[in-house]
Amino acid sequence: MKKLIVSCKTVDHVFEDFKKAARRVRRNKLRGNTEFEVSFDNKADFNRFVKNIPVLSAIIVFKPRSVYELAKLMATDVSNLNKIIQFFEDIGVVRIKTSTVEGRIVKKPHVEYDEVTFRLAA
Repeated sequence: MKKLIVSCKTVDHVFEDFKKAARRVRRNKLRGNTEFEVSFDNKADFNRFVKNIPVLSAIIVFKPRSVYELAKLMATDVSNLNKIIQFFEDIGVVRIKTSTVEGRIVKKPHVEYDEVTFRLAA
């Protein structure tokens, strides 16, 4: 089961986490980790992620064959949905699989994570 961890951290904190992971790799103590973390260093991007969580859950639940089909299922404008999916793709949460169906290029969104967890510092 793949798990996505979403957090808000400073750049210094992210760098410290990277150094710890690098030490574990050097000591061969890093095994098949199924946790993937996305850290935001500004509140605006974090809020954008949280605001658009319904899009992620719709992709997981409906398993649409295209972005257009997802837009119809969610009763959302395709242009706005494309921007949201592009944001998710840029941060590595959604993957787009491109294929050709009846001569048209179709983009299928896919979420590889079974669980999304938030780690927020107090």
